[in-house]
Amino acid sequence: MLHSVAEPWMWVVFIGFVFAMLAVDVFALGGSRAHKVSIREAAVWSVIWVSLALGFDAGLWFYLKQTAGTEIATAKAMEFLTGYVIEKSLSVDNVFVFLLIFGHFSVPVQYQRKVLLYGVVGAIAMRIIMILAGSWVVTQFAWVMYLFGIFLLITGAKMLFSNHEADVENNPVLKLAKKLLPFTNEFHEEKFSIKRDGKRFFTPLLLVLILIEVSDVIFAVDSIPAIFAVTTDPFIVFTSNIFAIMGLRALYFLLADMADRFHLLKFGLAFVLMFVGIKMLIVEWMHVPTDVSLMVIGVILGGSVVASLLTSRNQHKI
Repeated sequence: MLHSVAEPWMWVVFIGFVFAMLAVDVFALGGSRAHKVSIREAAVWSVIWVSLALGFDAGLWFYLKQTAGTEIATAKAMEFLTGYVIEKSLSVDNVFVFLLIFGHFSVPVQYQRKVLLYGVVGAIAMRIIMILAGSWVVTQFAWVMYLFGIFLLITGAKMLFSNHEADVENNPVLKLAKKLLPFTNEFHEEKFSIKRDGKRFFTPLLLVLILIEVSDVIFAVDSIPAIFAVTTDPFIVFTSNIFAIMGLRALYFLLADMADRFHLLKFGLAFVLMFVGIKMLIVEWMHVPTDVSLMVIGVILGGSVVASLLTSRNQHKI
């Protein structure tokens, strides 16, 4: 496996870029006023985020070609692209859970963007910690990769055969929050808390945010081990994860009104996790090249999307 070729300045520049783009995203998807994000807005920003990720990958390849040689540059660029495709695909599952949470609390669409913004910022902070910790563990204890492989196989199998939706109301985190904090029964615009009779009360929007953050931690536990099957380079793991997360808000608003048309995608995601898990388990005896992994993942996801669209169209015809 290749060691990281990222220099300290590359980390600093990328983190600065993340903060700058988050600031742009705040104004681009709503500014300070609550409003419903249109499909056109979401589509434009989805294209922008994907283009930025691909542009970053091209820039990384060009820089490493000059400093480390064509072979290493190509390997790192492929690692980033494969990792980004995995993380971007798994983030679609986040969207389905977000829809479930927002639907359960009947959150007005114009208030959802602020929750998602805070959720993205929290996700970035948590993933920095998890990625750095995971990179250290993998570096120190190579056998952990086999545990990751077994975990991904089990997770994929559960996703494949599980038909029940998450029970939001009986979520233990939700119950604990309601015990510890006083909540209002109604929303107060985009506010997470209000003062009433001199006492601080929290709105249901805070409960939604808590569940969004918890769900992202759960998804990170799945997705971060998956990318370690592609690379153990912390810079590649981090940048591919962050690019996928930063485009999550736009992706949510793009898919929110047509999520039911991708009902077979979860099976594709399950097979991707199982494929990555198997790749980790057989690495000692068989190395699956990164470009082959990318092709297999693309075929699985593309097939599940096409199958979803075809079956949903046939159902609408009936």
